[in-house]
Amino acid sequence: MTQDRQTLKTALRDRMLSLEAEELTAALEHYERFVKDAQLDIREHYDNSEIAEARENADLAAAFDHPVKDHHSKIDALENLDFSMTDRVGPGAVGWGGGRVVVSSVSTATFDHDGISYMGISPQSPIYQAMKGLEKGDSFMFHGKEVVVDEVF
Repeated sequence: MTQDRQTLKTALRDRMLSLEAEELTAALEHYERFVKDAQLDIREHYDNSEIAEARENADLAAAFDHPVKDHHSKIDALENLDFSMTDRVGPGAVGWGGGRVVVSSVSTATFDHDGISYMGISPQSPIYQAMKGLEKGDSFMFHGKEVVVDEVF
């Protein structure tokens, strides 16, 4: 049973890495496109609309710089996080309660694995803070409701 859960944790980590890599690729494509469009060709004179368009594209490229850095950071965190077995909610733990299954690692959108929906949560998130250090059977309050931790591994 422990080996099955460790295999699941490894598969979830790999799935999350794959999702973040896809998001990084999309963010890089947007960033690179706007950087390219922000560059003016070599000539002496430009009209105001060309300058304005280049400036707008530079601003858009700068806006995509943050998501690129964010996805790099999440990939780095996932690659370096200890996903070994545990009986307490902490970094690298998988736990569920109240109908939600969470992976304590980095924030992600909900994703499916083998027909079950999971969501990555960051250690800075309110739900993680409420669950931190809890074990199976412990309860916590979240959004005014008591939630029992059904499982942690």
